[in-house]
Amino acid sequence: MLSAAVQILAFALALLGLLGATVATLLPNWKVSVNAWTSVMAPVSQMRGLWMDCVWYSSGVFSCTLKDSVLSLPPSLQAMRAGMVLSCMVAAFGLCLATLGLKCTRWGGGRRAKGHTAMAAGGCLVLASLLCLVPASLFTSEVITAFLTTDLPDSSKYQPGGALCVTFVSAGFLLAGGVILCLSCPGRTSGLIYYDDVFHMFISANRHNYSLKCFISQLVKYS
Repeated sequence: MLSAAVQILAFALALLGLLGATVATLLPNWKVSVNAWTSVMAPVSQMRGLWMDCVWYSSGVFSCTLKDSVLSLPPSLQAMRAGMVLSCMVAAFGLCLATLGLKCTRWGGGRRAKGHTAMAAGGCLVLASLLCLVPASLFTSEVITAFLTTDLPDSSKYQPGGALCVTFVSAGFLLAGGVILCLSCPGRTSGLIYYDDVFHMFISANRHNYSLKCFISQLVKYS
């Protein structure tokens, strides 16, 4: 099983990934216009995101419009929205499991139970990273394809924005944290059992009024 310091590192990476994915989901600059006008009231930059479209004027005015109508959005954008939201939810659930599986915490059962919980948390984080990576990859592919294949003027073309970079980095953090936690398999050491596991089994036996014979039989079966 991994050391407590390595598990804390994995937890910190996963937490950064969750925060980054949440911020990236809300940011409007998933794609940014290439054009730049010199007129005072002409827009300097147009940005489009999953939830809103924003325009930044040369006068310093920043205007945003929310995409309220879900039915008017293309199916691909709706799927990307759902993927990012699911990624944040699964990552949050994985972090909750990770708090139970960390060796430095006092809750979550014995060492073997903590190891299995940490592995489950790692699986959730790896799934969250995939749910975050797929929408970002599809969105980037659409933007680059539209930029290279369309005959539109440069003033109407878009390029990938900074939110996509944040999304890819966040997916990498979630993947790294998940893989590290997945390595928290408790394993078996020459048929030996850990003292904290014995303690939790003894407390459970006392709570349920098990006899000493039943406790010893469970202990032998566990080892």
